[in-house]
Amino acid sequence: MTSLISGSDGRTRCAWVGSDAEYERYHDEEWGRPLHGDRALFEKMSLEGFQAGLSWITILRKRPRFREVFAGFEPERVALFDDEDVERLMGDAGIIRNRAKIEATIGNARLVASMADGELDALMWSFAPAPRPRPREFADVPAVTPESTAMSKELRRRGFRFVGATTMYALMQSSGMVDDHVEGCWRAA
Repeated sequence: MTSLISGSDGRTRCAWVGSDAEYERYHDEEWGRPLHGDRALFEKMSLEGFQAGLSWITILRKRPRFREVFAGFEPERVALFDDEDVERLMGDAGIIRNRAKIEATIGNARLVASMADGELDALMWSFAPAPRPRPREFADVPAVTPESTAMSKELRRRGFRFVGATTMYALMQSSGMVDDHVEGCWRAA
């Protein structure tokens, strides 16, 4: 499999983008850029959890609705959701209707809401690995690392759910804790 693709605008990108315009935008503007803030990282954690077993483009296309029905992923607001909210969310075709993931998001919000301001950000970024050589091709990009495994274990120890090591590595990539743009990608410059 090739690791690079030429986009409709002539830019060379990581091949996972394909020809999808939303993927191009996400790759160019978000993926691999440092993301900070408890709310932003709670949203990222939640969406990565919903993505488990699905394609990321599915989540990206549903993200506006997720933001709407999950109160902008404000942890303090989501922490107040109750059984009626779970049923409301289970009936919303605009999101992924998985009860375990919905309940995990609410439970995770309660944990974040109980933390000091900035604590989730500091905790998650404490697992960011030291910079490493840029991957030359997709085969060089791991699915799990010792750091994502450690982050997963610590989050689970604290009671968080849907935070497995693979999911946390995807979060590390998307939030810029690691930069896995392959050599030759215009974002790798």
